[in-house]
Amino acid sequence: MHREISKPNTTTFCQRKTRPWYSHFSAFWQFCRPHTIVGTSLSVWGLYLIAIALENSPSLVDLGLAWVACLCGNIYIVGLNQLEDIAIDHINKPHLPLPAQQFSRRQATVIVGITGSLAIALAALGSWALLGVVGLSLLIGTAYSLPPIRLKRFPLAAAICILTVRGMIVNLGLYLHFGSLPVPPLIWVLTFFVIGFTVAIALYKDIPDTEGDRYYHIRTFTLELGQRAVFRWAIGILMICYVSVIAVALLGLQGVYGPFLIASHLTAIALLGWRCQAIDLSSKSAISRSYQFIWKLFYLEYCLFPLACWLDKG
Repeated sequence: MHREISKPNTTTFCQRKTRPWYSHFSAFWQFCRPHTIVGTSLSVWGLYLIAIALENSPSLVDLGLAWVACLCGNIYIVGLNQLEDIAIDHINKPHLPLPAQQFSRRQATVIVGITGSLAIALAALGSWALLGVVGLSLLIGTAYSLPPIRLKRFPLAAAICILTVRGMIVNLGLYLHFGSLPVPPLIWVLTFFVIGFTVAIALYKDIPDTEGDRYYHIRTFTLELGQRAVFRWAIGILMICYVSVIAVALLGLQGVYGPFLIASHLTAIALLGWRCQAIDLSSKSAISRSYQFIWKLFYLEYCLFPLACWLDKG
């Protein structure tokens, strides 16, 4: 017997009490989805450091424009998604600023409009590669969330959106912004690793959100295949990503210090196996903590690859 879910009222907001000024910054930070902000920042800085290690000479201006433009683009994408998902988030993520009534729809719309415009303007001051990264990311992010296209309704299309932006566009585009053609093999290895990783993230992120997605008819792999099956698929894909990098390093990858890359990825495999071996899939908080751990492994990759490049130079 299924529990009846009442549709939340998203057209009106109750009277909000006056809050301390700093609470607005806290709400804005949560609206930005901090785990994506950290991931975007590390990808920009990581590719900048790799480009320098490979004898390119990007300036700090190149770095600053890329970093701020990508951050603004990130906020636009996650903000638009929250604007279109207020009703769903009342069920799945009631702590977010919009369902928690820390922001009004109008305030969120202004933030999304400003950050999207800034992202394009700053990217245009940088390079054609940076403009391509930001423009394509915003275009795909808009198609992902905004009706009538709203690709997030379809699990395969949603996964392709995420892996295309985080995997192909960010890694190849930012390297071309900081460096030059041809794209070196290690960037291709990093790109394909991140593509696989983002597929796992795209699968994993919907595991705890079955209630709201089912009510609002958002098709996800979790609803179609079940939580346990999707969990196993996601962890399996991550393991394949790590094993593939180890295999490439064993074969000899130019521009990186192989022993470090092998040892660090073996350690990551051990950590992933330890963290996920006893997860309780019936606990939404346990799944969320595990999801945040996977994002930490994602962050780590943009530290390991630059470090392997600099160790090779030494």
